[in-house]
Amino acid sequence: MTRSWRRPAPRTLRGRLSLVALTTAALLMAVLTVVFNVVVERHLRHQADDELHTRAAAVATTVDTGGRRVRVVETVNDGLLDANAWIYSGTRLLEKPPTAPADGALTRAAGRLAADGRALCTTAGPEGSRHVRMCSRPLSGPGGAAVVVTALDLAPYRNSARTLLLGSLVLDAVVLTCTYALTRLAVGRALRPVRTMTDQATEWSAAGSDERFGSTGQPAELARLGASLDGLLDRVRTVLRHERQLTGELSHELRTPLTRIVVELDWWRARPRSDAETRATHDVIAEAARSMRAICDTLLSDARDGAPDAATTPGATAVLPVLSRLVEGLGVRAGVRAVVEAADPELAAGVAPALLERIVSPLLANAGRYAGSTVTVTARRTSGGVRIGVADDGPGVPEAFTGELFQPGRRADPDDGHDGAGLGLPLARRLARAVGGEVSHDPGHAPGARFLADLPAG
Repeated sequence: MTRSWRRPAPRTLRGRLSLVALTTAALLMAVLTVVFNVVVERHLRHQADDELHTRAAAVATTVDTGGRRVRVVETVNDGLLDANAWIYSGTRLLEKPPTAPADGALTRAAGRLAADGRALCTTAGPEGSRHVRMCSRPLSGPGGAAVVVTALDLAPYRNSARTLLLGSLVLDAVVLTCTYALTRLAVGRALRPVRTMTDQATEWSAAGSDERFGSTGQPAELARLGASLDGLLDRVRTVLRHERQLTGELSHELRTPLTRIVVELDWWRARPRSDAETRATHDVIAEAARSMRAICDTLLSDARDGAPDAATTPGATAVLPVLSRLVEGLGVRAGVRAVVEAADPELAAGVAPALLERIVSPLLANAGRYAGSTVTVTARRTSGGVRIGVADDGPGVPEAFTGELFQPGRRADPDDGHDGAGLGLPLARRLARAVGGEVSHDPGHAPGARFLADLPAG
């Protein structure tokens, strides 16, 4: 089994950027080092050639080509001029360095340069462990042509080049080390605000906080990041709010059928029951369970991205049977009666039956809770659809509270002895608006309170 090898890469952005900067700097330093050393080597070679040309010019002053033949003029202290200098007349060697063998490698190299007859410079092979630079200088006169060849040991120049190369490599290592350290430091400082913003976003999103980053006083990049995180936090807060709203609405709507189930079970357990009474209890529990399922389907369907399905798809629902069934199951206290008034028994609303129940049920529950003696449910056709009114003869809505009626969790008097959670009216309005309708309060109705549900016609 073969295992592919993957080059390890830093896990952090700071490490990756530092590695990129180090690699880029290393490539640049390598190119600069090569170029620098090539330039230095050429410069040192030019210096050596200049030195050889100067020596050749000095040696040429001792060569006489004005007579019938070429001869070397002896001068005082010419030993310095004879060092590493060869003089040729044609191919005939007139003079050579005292230490250079006649058949040595340098003498042979000097002979080749002299035989060429041009002014040339070349690097001879190593003499022992040395490299030697050699240049030729042709001379001409009535006595014939002569060539002066001078040689120079390149060891000092090569030592200088090696020293410069070593120095440049040390400098490269220092520069690369500083580049890596400074890049990590700079990137770390640059990313510190991002890390802080990330921690704050995590904390704020968990708590659903109202805190936001904003863009004031931030660099352009951080301002864009802050705007993106603010948008994400807004969406998270919206999701959390919808989640809490859905949980509260489910709890609110399921309370009534659950209460019916508990009451029926308590009544059935109180003493032995006949088969008929047991079947009646089972029927009530089954009806309550179906009601709970319809409630869950309706609310979950409405909460699922606002996408309609069988529970919220517009259709034709007969209004009077639904209202009658809701009034029968209202369960008002003693002394309170509920009536349905509808002039048109064929009146139909353009919503699903389950949705119609969920819109009207909170209005009926509120009316039954606060009514003094009568709850009146009306249904009539309007120019734009169907209007369902639910009125009671209770104390009515306090004028100071009318602006907060449809705000979730708000109640006019939390200590009035009723177990409402302040979610029914907001739920009814939200579901009605989801199908193009509306739920509103009629401030001109007296005595008591009256709520209107305007729905599309079926």
